[in-house]
Amino acid sequence: STQSTGSSGINAEYGEMEEEAEKLKELQAETEKTMGMATSPNSAPAFPTPEEKEEADKRSVYVGNVDYSSTAKELEQHFRGCGTINRVTILCDKYTGNPKGFSYIEFADTSSVDAAIALHESLFKGRQIKVSAKRTNQPGMGSRGRGRGGRGMSRGMGFMGPGGMMYVPVPMGGYHGSSYRGSSRGRSSSRGRANHYSPY
Repeated sequence: STQSTGSSGINAEYGEMEEEAEKLKELQAETEKTMGMATSPNSAPAFPTPEEKEEADKRSVYVGNVDYSSTAKELEQHFRGCGTINRVTILCDKYTGNPKGFSYIEFADTSSVDAAIALHESLFKGRQIKVSAKRTNQPGMGSRGRGRGGRGMSRGMGFMGPGGMMYVPVPMGGYHGSSYRGSSRGRSSSRGRANHYSPY
């Protein structure tokens, strides 16, 4: 009879788990409905198309040298005279959450961008801010991608190392490995460490 008691206890626990799962599904459905109603039909989709993003960038300005304690509301008040503002974005470091010291302001129309650029070098919270038209990022164009061949040229050939030097792998353990280790050993000794043999 102890086996039947044990299995009925397991069945009871399983039933409770199924009930909790149903409750969770209901809560999730309610949350999705609430979130769906919270976003107005006029609001932009979560992932705009590249064309929509480029259009928004044409109506936006970059604001640099922004005081770290600034809020979106304060920036909005500073630029209110330029035109209707759709969005103020203050960029923060993704690891620390601290502001990076610059922001983007998106206006309702492109004519406001010129008015906002007129506020370049104006004082905001005691700091001289930098205002310029927002650039549209091109896919695949990183900071190293511009200039002399950049990342596109080095792919498959080698990699960029410290000081902009390009390292090309040499097959069969040629001169590359020893010279690279040697230079790193030299660098480490110049940092004040004692000169001693290091296999790596």
